[in-house]
Amino acid sequence: MNGDQKFSLFAAFVLTLSVVLTACGGGDGSGEGEGNGESGGASGEKVVNILNWSEYIPDDVIKQFEEETGIKVNYSTVSSNEEMVAKLNVSGSGFDLAVPSTYFVEALINEGRLEKINKDNIPNLKNIGEEFLGWEFDPNDEYSLPFMWGSEIIAYNEDLVDIEIKSYRDLFDPSLENSLVVLDDPRTMLGAMLDMLGYSPNSTNEAEIMEAGEELQKLLPNIKAFNSDDAKSLLTSNEVKAGVVYAAEALLAQQENPKIKMVIPEDHLSLWQDNFVIPKGAPHKENAEKFINFIYEPEVSKEITMDYPYNNPNVEALKLLPDDIREALEISPEDLERGSHAIDVGEALQYYDRAWSMVKN
Repeated sequence: MNGDQKFSLFAAFVLTLSVVLTACGGGDGSGEGEGNGESGGASGEKVVNILNWSEYIPDDVIKQFEEETGIKVNYSTVSSNEEMVAKLNVSGSGFDLAVPSTYFVEALINEGRLEKINKDNIPNLKNIGEEFLGWEFDPNDEYSLPFMWGSEIIAYNEDLVDIEIKSYRDLFDPSLENSLVVLDDPRTMLGAMLDMLGYSPNSTNEAEIMEAGEELQKLLPNIKAFNSDDAKSLLTSNEVKAGVVYAAEALLAQQENPKIKMVIPEDHLSLWQDNFVIPKGAPHKENAEKFINFIYEPEVSKEITMDYPYNNPNVEALKLLPDDIREALEISPEDLERGSHAIDVGEALQYYDRAWSMVKN
């Protein structure tokens, strides 16, 4: 997993206009408060400014933390890693805690953008499984700690689909015209195309990445929506027949409609892990560490998974889950072995950006 010294130049231009408006107080209605709202106080201020994905931590959990600690949570959300890093790049954003995916953590570490985490303030770290710790780019877990992990799979409504779906290749079938939802994520979708074409899903080869973009363009007639936030609603409302979605979204959709089935694709399995990090210069670092420790409480962590059933690295929380939820979250050792994590691709990020722009435009 190599560093990405050019990463900040890319991220700084991603969603620049919306980020600047948000930083100036425009807001997007996606969180309870923007991170810069109360970030200017001393370190003893009873505030923590959090930047996270939407539908990831239940409101009740936030309220419980506030009641137990007296610390006010300003909670902002994003829909992509690029948006998250762009918001962190805004001068004076004042965020104390963010939750990027692993390959973005690597770049942030290499750029010196993160504070070291004081693990003495996080005794509940003992509840986290060792297999989720000690990544190559942060072997001693000085800068990042696990939050949740999972996979990106195919979900389909068996009442609406007339073909057998086992792979990404099956999604190209003409019977699925204008009826798919796919993740609005370049590394996920281009990575799948790369793997399907026989290349590494983390390729740094310009020709291979552009070929993956051309392959994804062939799927466009079947794509009705790019959506990473709420694929579940599109599936349960029958607006789409199938899609590439987070496994947790598929499970929630299946709970509402048992006709929705989940498939671990034969030709590509994307795995991910999101991690707590503390941005450099965070004004309320100790409060961020208190929040991490609170989330690592087994009962708290269990409640998060009950509401948003992503795979949980908290082994003590897993013991508290109902059997049906725990079993639904299981991924076989064979699939874990063949699955791939996105890694930092360095300067090749510009090729992914160009290929994705070609697809979306």
